[in-house]
Amino acid sequence: MELEPELPALVSVIALLEYMFFAFKVGMSREKFDVPAPAVSGHPEWERLFRVQQNTLEQLMVFLPALWIFSLLIGPTLGAAIGVGFLIGRPIYFAGYVKDPKSRSTGFIIGFLTNAILLLGSLGAAVYHLIS
Repeated sequence: MELEPELPALVSVIALLEYMFFAFKVGMSREKFDVPAPAVSGHPEWERLFRVQQNTLEQLMVFLPALWIFSLLIGPTLGAAIGVGFLIGRPIYFAGYVKDPKSRSTGFIIGFLTNAILLLGSLGAAVYHLIS
């Protein structure tokens, strides 16, 4: 099976751009909320922005490899289609968390389920290829 990487590459680039946007928001809000570097605590709204950035980084560590392994073993179009869930979930998580951390669940669940599907699909495909 030959990998056609354009779609998973596009999803990967958009996910990284989302992360850069979150990092930019954190950096730009340091002055607004008087949180000088290298501090990682301060104004509650700044801390929520910072936490979104950090959580996104943590989730990217699972998402990107899972997306590419799934795309390689199962198919790039399906992998990218599932990966769009992550792209949708992160801004929902961002908006919810910054507004009120208790309202972050929907966005988190969308991203978590996306990662779980990609990981479990990858695991199943790897085992299937090994035994067939």
